[in-house]
Amino acid sequence: MKQYNILFLCTHNSARSVLGEALASTHLSGKFVGYSAGSTPGTKVNPFAAEIAKELGYPESKLRSKSWDEYGLPDAPQMDFIVTVCDNAAGEVCPLWPGKPSTAHWGFPDPSQVQGSDEDKRRAFRDVMIGLKKRLDLLADMPLETLDSLSLKEIHTKS
Repeated sequence: MKQYNILFLCTHNSARSVLGEALASTHLSGKFVGYSAGSTPGTKVNPFAAEIAKELGYPESKLRSKSWDEYGLPDAPQMDFIVTVCDNAAGEVCPLWPGKPSTAHWGFPDPSQVQGSDEDKRRAFRDVMIGLKKRLDLLADMPLETLDSLSLKEIHTKS
């Protein structure tokens, strides 16, 4: 079975995009290899995002904030899908991606901005995780070999 590379983009690559990477890579369908990056990556992955990623079975060694420039290099994996998950990244001028991947914006509020107890913060991260998982489940059920950007964008309105 072919696996599809999916890159999740966010500004700092420390929360939402990391969750997307972990969810795609551990998705039960086995159809995806997840990646994540940011336009101005932070210095570390948010601890709540790391906690969830590890619970999903994603290797801690792969959890790091990285620049989207890494995926524009000649030896980088070619992406099939690129999904922005924060409104800032969606409005930025993205690099040109080799292979013309399908693109979409699946926006979620930034869980790292939630104030309150650790439980409040965990709940915000879990809400993003649940939303991303629903979209990945819908994506996995689609005919991926013929999916275009419009169909990928429509997933966000269905869940």
